[in-house]
Amino acid sequence: MERGRRKGRGMRTASLFLVLVFLFMAVAAEERSDAGNVDVGGGGDEEAFDKRFLKLWTDGGGGDEEDHLRWYGDDDEYEDDKEEEEHGDTVMLGGARCPRPTKKKKRNVVRVDDFGAAGDGCGDDTEAFAKAWEKACSLKDAVFVVTANRRYKVGPIRFMGPCKERLVILIHGTIVAPEEPSEWDPKSPRLWLLFGGLAGARIQGGGIIDGSGSKWWANSCKIDRSKPCKAAPTAVTIDSCSGVRVRSLHIQNAQQMHLTVSRSRGVRLDKMAITAPGDSPNTDGIHVAESTAVTITSCRIGTGDDCISISNASFAVKMRGIVCDPGHGISIGSLGQGGSYAAVEGVSLDNARIARAQNGVRIKTWQGGAGYVRNVRFSNVLVDDVDHPIIIDQFYCDQRTPCANRSTNVRVSNVVYRNITGTSRRAEAIKFACSDAVPCSDIVLSNINLLREDGSEVQTVCNCAMGYDYEPVRPAADCLRNSACDGGGDKKVGGEEPKALPLHTEL
Repeated sequence: MERGRRKGRGMRTASLFLVLVFLFMAVAAEERSDAGNVDVGGGGDEEAFDKRFLKLWTDGGGGDEEDHLRWYGDDDEYEDDKEEEEHGDTVMLGGARCPRPTKKKKRNVVRVDDFGAAGDGCGDDTEAFAKAWEKACSLKDAVFVVTANRRYKVGPIRFMGPCKERLVILIHGTIVAPEEPSEWDPKSPRLWLLFGGLAGARIQGGGIIDGSGSKWWANSCKIDRSKPCKAAPTAVTIDSCSGVRVRSLHIQNAQQMHLTVSRSRGVRLDKMAITAPGDSPNTDGIHVAESTAVTITSCRIGTGDDCISISNASFAVKMRGIVCDPGHGISIGSLGQGGSYAAVEGVSLDNARIARAQNGVRIKTWQGGAGYVRNVRFSNVLVDDVDHPIIIDQFYCDQRTPCANRSTNVRVSNVVYRNITGTSRRAEAIKFACSDAVPCSDIVLSNINLLREDGSEVQTVCNCAMGYDYEPVRPAADCLRNSACDGGGDKKVGGEEPKALPLHTEL
């Protein structure tokens, strides 16, 4: 009898256990179903855990100087970084959930001070930097350190690769150029700090690079017209590099341009501060040339020339979160000088503030050139006290003598301006000065609101520019629909037959 009662209780316990199992399975299924309806772009506990897990698994850590190092891109929002993380999650989490403990990677710290750099701002530290670079470049996981709270005087120098994997250039202190142009090395008239042939390197640290440019500016033919026009050095040049990241540096008072990216691919510039007086000549902030897949984000630039300039053979250039104040605006060009062929495609600017500037967003070409600028988008731009907030100038002429009229030009097409608001210094807030022989085509304006600073109306001026305006557009741009030219859109430019392009290209 007792055995029967125990058997009954056992059956009831087993039944209760089975009910609990079924309930648990039902709840889990419902949670999985709900999870399927969640936008994974916003993240979630599981996704956050996966990313933290992956970071802990892959981050080598470090000690001393390395403790505060974070690899550029660990916390960025770039799409390809996300793809890499997601791929890593799949690989790592597909196996055991509990990875074996890993050793912290030992980074090889190379300090310029250890190679004889004085760091007092007086002695020449160029040789010490060269020796330290040679050592760092030869080591895996190397960190080239410019020490904080010190001032290093460095002449023209080339930091050349290829180097070993995972190289970091950590600039904490100040690097300053020699002040006297007469003391400059004649073998390097256009370059000061050159980083060349690097793959995957990181340049960061929050330090300052100072070009000591005031005496160079005084000798410029744009300041003193009695002087001949001569080339001056670019402060920092990224040349023939791939996958390089530059982050959180302050470049100031460059002799001419501040930072140039040339003949490179996959370069990212983030959280840069670039400054020079508003009357300093030819001091472009960031200049992109012959490069593909360049991303410029969260940068604050104020100089005496273009805040950002994009020149020939540049493709897939993305800019976002840019402050330009003061300067000549954000420009594509100039292109086609001296009858040259130019090609620029896939440029986008999103979320920018441009103040106290000669231009807002600009495309500039010389008469007589050939080629194309196409698939360009300028969106979400606030302009404040700007001469021409929106301008295309196919009659650009930056020389002492007038430029001759030419029958060819770089073709400009498929340019979208969206969500651009603010104030214009001049009545001609929007100006499309396009070539009669090679008109601008597929120009699109959408949600534009521009006024004079006193609240009075401004106007749109068109010459040989054709396209569309989608209300609200203020000032009205009816001239886009009535600005056809004899040149039409059927002429070949530089031997190339222009192709029909969609009006709204997502870049």
